[in-house]
Amino acid sequence: MSLSNSHTTYGAVTKTFHWLTALLILSAIPLGIIASNLAHTLQDPNAIPDEATLKLTTTLFSLHKTIGVGVFVIAIARILWALNQPKPGLLNGDNATEAWLAETVHWLLYGSLVAVPLTGWIHHAATTGFAPIWWPFGQSLPFVPKDTHLADFTGTLHYILQWVLVAAISLHIVGALKHHVMDGDATLRRMLPGQTPAEPTAQQPNHALPFVTALAIWACALGGAATLGWFSHSHSAVEDSATAPALTQVESDWQVQQGVLSISVRQLGSDVTGSFADWTADISYDETPDDLGQHGQVEVTIATTSLTLGSVTDQAKGAGYLDTGSHATAVFAADLMVRDDGHVAVGTLTIRDQAVPVEMPFDLNIDGDTATATGSLSVDRREFGIGTDVKDEGSLGFTVEISFELTATRQ
Repeated sequence: MSLSNSHTTYGAVTKTFHWLTALLILSAIPLGIIASNLAHTLQDPNAIPDEATLKLTTTLFSLHKTIGVGVFVIAIARILWALNQPKPGLLNGDNATEAWLAETVHWLLYGSLVAVPLTGWIHHAATTGFAPIWWPFGQSLPFVPKDTHLADFTGTLHYILQWVLVAAISLHIVGALKHHVMDGDATLRRMLPGQTPAEPTAQQPNHALPFVTALAIWACALGGAATLGWFSHSHSAVEDSATAPALTQVESDWQVQQGVLSISVRQLGSDVTGSFADWTADISYDETPDDLGQHGQVEVTIATTSLTLGSVTDQAKGAGYLDTGSHATAVFAADLMVRDDGHVAVGTLTIRDQAVPVEMPFDLNIDGDTATATGSLSVDRREFGIGTDVKDEGSLGFTVEISFELTATRQ
């Protein structure tokens, strides 16, 4: 069998691309559906995390993503190969309607084999957390920032376009079986192993109309989703955070003007970072310490519902983790001290009603009535009863890094 195509049959390279792509796609689709269903179970706010389910979901998602990236690479190689090869003509090109449908489906297949894995890859690169792509593919893409809105947008695109791909595959299979069983021609046999030449009809379809039809189908799918509001709806807990009641601002000796409260945890070998959008700080501080070396006090109240943590936001707020439904706030209360090695906040951090003694070193700079401060500390999530059912540190790190930076003015 020849490696190259001829006007009557497909070559070995084209056939290999075709069946390899079919094998990967028919593996990736069910893997993605099963993994998504498991993920919805894990994201249930009332669910207690099951480590076995978490590992299975992660493995299936990683396999789905890795196969998807493989499909993208193969699709590009397949298109480049096809551009330099003759394409065997249709055996029913004189049937205008069937030929138009067949060519439309081929345009949908080629376009979707690029667009579906690419949108999924961008979604993965734009978000943080959960199910890494396996070697040799990396977790990031050039020019793709870590951005929640971009991740939501490309995730929705991926979801819509995958169903266009599923529909095109289904029509492609039905068409091949129709040719083989009902028409009895060699359309399917030309793509099977071996050499099965078949003379195309003299009349062949125009490529422009099927291409325009394929574009119209994609436009209808995306336009319909936009009309239904799919692109404006976030599938994460960010939307819930925005509608949660805001904390009441406190009157303080030093009033925070701007600041960021961040957390980071290692999951499946990668750092997942996030932040709390809603928190208040009651700060008293005097440059002159008292007899015990204390400069003041701070009490920070954090709305746990305001957390965003990449793709695992919903999971982090669930019953087995922060349990925001029952514990809507966390509190850090500490004395502000100066030691030989600098400033330190000595007190307790209370999460899920578990108060743990902590010390947070911080840097402080006061210029007139304006102060800037940065600091961080590490805590063990298990001390607060967070994720106690996940005992494998490789799945979810025990250490959580908490950091802050703020600017405050003296009142």
